Amino acid sequence: MGKPYSIDLRDRVVESVIKGGLSCRQAASQFKLGVSTVINWVRRWRETGSVAPGQMGGHKPKLISGAWRTWLLERIKTDFTLHGLVAELAGRGLKVDYRTVWSFVHGEKLSFKKNGGGWRARPPRRGPATSAMG
Repeated sequence: MGKPYSIDLRDRVVESVIKGGLSCRQAASQFKLGVSTVINWVRRWRETGSVAPGQMGGHKPKLISGAWRTWLLERIKTDFTLHGLVAELAGRGLKVDYRTVWSFVHGEKLSFKKNGGGWRARPPRRGPATSAMG
């Protein structure tokens, strides 16, 4: 992931637009930046009074933890589907998506694999070649 542009550059670009009278396109061309970048910097300065970049990255805590984790581990002891668990959690007040529940189940090593019995019902991989119809 790239690093944000320096505050000094941001200040010079915004100052050239606000005080220097340049348009965002002209400032972008002069400083060799994207037009949308300059527009966003000017918008940020007008809304917050600062051109400092927002937070990049960081740790996002897991939604399914504590009491939710305990309840879900108990619930998973019986048959379940991931979509069903999403609906049950939403009914109990925790709004999560399918991917969050899948990550939890996979992380707890509770994923279910189908058995190989279905392979017998399929035709052989390398069966006899089909004959030409004639």
